[in-house]
Amino acid sequence: MNIAKNMEAIFVAAAVIASATTFATAAVSEPVVPVIAAVKAEASAMPTVTVTAKRLTAAEKAAL
Repeated sequence: MNIAKNMEAIFVAAAVIASATTFATAAVSEPVVPVIAAVKAEASAMPTVTVTAKRLTAAEKAAL
């Protein structure tokens, strides 16, 4: 039997077994409601960054 030819079937079978196992072992309990805390940020101006630099000349580019 050539395993390379049947690799897709082996993968699908393993995925089915794994998913069936997760459903079989899942515990049934009361649903847990997460507590969500909302925090509002203060309204302020968005910070901006300005980058300034001189352009290199052709001679300076060639030197690099």
